[in-house]
Amino acid sequence: MPLLEVKNLIKTYAAPGGNGDGAGAIHRVVEVASFTLEAGEQRALRGESGSGKTTFLHLLAGILAPDSGSILLAGREITQLSEAGRDRQRAESIGYIFQTFNLLQGHTALENVELGMAFGRGVDRAQAGALLQRVGLGDKLGHYPRQLSTGQQQRVAVARALANRPKLVLADEPTGNLDRRNAREALQLIREVCRESGAALLLVSHDERVLAQFEQMQDFMTINRALVTTVA
Repeated sequence: MPLLEVKNLIKTYAAPGGNGDGAGAIHRVVEVASFTLEAGEQRALRGESGSGKTTFLHLLAGILAPDSGSILLAGREITQLSEAGRDRQRAESIGYIFQTFNLLQGHTALENVELGMAFGRGVDRAQAGALLQRVGLGDKLGHYPRQLSTGQQQRVAVARALANRPKLVLADEPTGNLDRRNAREALQLIREVCRESGAALLLVSHDERVLAQFEQMQDFMTINRALVTTVA
């Protein structure tokens, strides 16, 4: 059984109406008939801005609920969970690396990683420190995000994503805010840490230099049939 199995997944949004009553067309943003990812696999999805790739990742993570369809993660159907249940599932099984890092500015690097643990298996300060050591920030545990470079902030985000030993790591344009050198180093780090922990990695990007680093790469247009679909 694949680690991740998606079937007939659909997500729509209502566009603002132009007739004064607030009602508008329903736009199908994601329509994925079938998608699988094996345990430990690392795959990149190519997708331009507006292609629905971030919505797709949010559905996989349980941040959004689909209109219909199935998402099985390690054999568990997450679309049937409540919002609180999806939050728990995400905390326990999924790491998410955002383009904007989403670090809490009032907390140190160590505290940001610990907060990632707090919603999962529980805080383990030694493990949080070891993760920051692994990503090259062992001397920055007490630094706040504003005291770190952009590349260092991304490293904190990587450590936080791996804090609960997830089965799956989702990365949404994780190098989008980095210069070329830092982007190359961050991508190498993400892949190495996922490989070491045994986590599968699904990364989405429009950067061909990033995509070229993956042996397994797929164009999101080939799986998302909703890119130009208007339902009503």
